[in-house]
Amino acid sequence: MSAVTPPPAAPRPHAGSYDPATTTAGGLAGELARLEAQAELSFDEELRVLRGLGLSSAGGPLVEIGAGSGAVTRRLRRALPGLPLVAVDIDGDLLAHARGAGAELVVADAAELPMETASAGYVLLRYVLQHLPDPAPALAEARRILRPGGRILVTEVDASCWGLADPVHPELADVHAKLAAAQQAAGGDRAIGRRLTRLLRGAGFTEVALHPFATTNDTRPTDDFAPHLGPGRLQPLLAAGVLSLREFALAVDRWNRFRADPDAWVMLLGLTAAGTAPHTAPRGGRTTEGVR
Repeated sequence: MSAVTPPPAAPRPHAGSYDPATTTAGGLAGELARLEAQAELSFDEELRVLRGLGLSSAGGPLVEIGAGSGAVTRRLRRALPGLPLVAVDIDGDLLAHARGAGAELVVADAAELPMETASAGYVLLRYVLQHLPDPAPALAEARRILRPGGRILVTEVDASCWGLADPVHPELADVHAKLAAAQQAAGGDRAIGRRLTRLLRGAGFTEVALHPFATTNDTRPTDDFAPHLGPGRLQPLLAAGVLSLREFALAVDRWNRFRADPDAWVMLLGLTAAGTAPHTAPRGGRTTEGVR
């Protein structure tokens, strides 16, 4: 009897440089835990900025593009119980973990949203643009679905000021550079924070402004920063041969030293850029079709 060849696995949807199964140690389960810990660490500060930019229960719905597992969606629902939420992600398997988050779930590419023109009051892209080879199509779609006067809210990082720490371990510079280079090779950009305001203006948004927010271990335990600074993020690079075992061991040792130092200090600096959708229709954009 001849063996039956199993059908090839369906290709994962292309989400730029982001692959939840290879982002951190433990595969998808590890990434789900990291996303939850990440949101828990900084959401209060992010929400403070978003409220200052006008986010409220009025004027929705809010379309969260790149909602992933719903870690932020659930927190938005608790903070703004009256705000209609739509959670969008290209990865349906990942988005399935957002069930019960209090939002309509939509599987779609950020560059081709199945939503009517001028149907949203807010669009949120949180740590999404850094993974896209070209952010322009996603920003054009965000502008298309926003009502005139609607607000786009984009939260990102810039590797040059993301994880400022004391004491500094300069011997890890090559390790950090390889992490950034791996994301760039996959089409991402960990230095996108410095371009946010120009990207929004280039997409036609007005009233563009940048608002930083900081999270430090002055108020949170150092171990809470492990999802960002710990060696778990480096383990996939070790498996892929990008990092040597010596480099990985060095990173583990320096992280353990840092977390054991009562005087060690760390700050994660996030950047939220906001803009307003103008009253003129985007040139070349779709004007209708899709579902609400």
